Amino acid sequence: MPEKITPQLLLSAYAAGVFPMAQSTTSKGMHWVDPHHRGIFDLDNFHISHSLSRRIAHWNYTIRTNFDFAATVTACADREETWINAEIFSLYQSLHARGFAHSLEVWEGAEMVGGVYGVTLGGAFFGESMFSRRTDASKVALAWLVHRLRAGGFTLFDTQFITPHLASLGAIEISREAYHKRLATALAIDATFDPMGYDPTPHSVRQRKIQTS
Repeated sequence: MPEKITPQLLLSAYAAGVFPMAQSTTSKGMHWVDPHHRGIFDLDNFHISHSLSRRIAHWNYTIRTNFDFAATVTACADREETWINAEIFSLYQSLHARGFAHSLEVWEGAEMVGGVYGVTLGGAFFGESMFSRRTDASKVALAWLVHRLRAGGFTLFDTQFITPHLASLGAIEISREAYHKRLATALAIDATFDPMGYDPTPHSVRQRKIQTS
């Protein structure tokens, strides 16, 4: 890996189907990852259980996007084991400043209690990490994010790896070859994280209906 990773090189890596990870929060440098099997969400088949639907409808929370990107990444790294080191944090801050990295945040009053962040390129969203400080907060964040991505014309939601948590929400695992084909298709699409007139409500998110103002 080169000594200096630039934001443009990082975007080129995503377009080639690879992403960076660090060994730990205190480690120096990063390594590229291109898994043999890739986790993705089929945006039309995100699973909203009855309990999650109730949480979306009745919990007193506010959804914000890009309100505090840095705090979202910091919260995602606040765990015993993390692949987010200082260099990765700085790179994604740079991507955010350039409009290529976004956060969707769940706020309870003045406290951010959940969220997810990732990188956008064409019609692909590369999910990087998420966190939760309230029951189901990360699931709520993902439900609103999937709704937004569908409204914005995205066709690929890359989760990198698959976990039982993601699988319970409908994530699936596909081969590297299948992923690269989907990626090539998605990169040719002109999607947007902030679609014009997009005006979601808890009801529309629960029902997976896209509505605009």
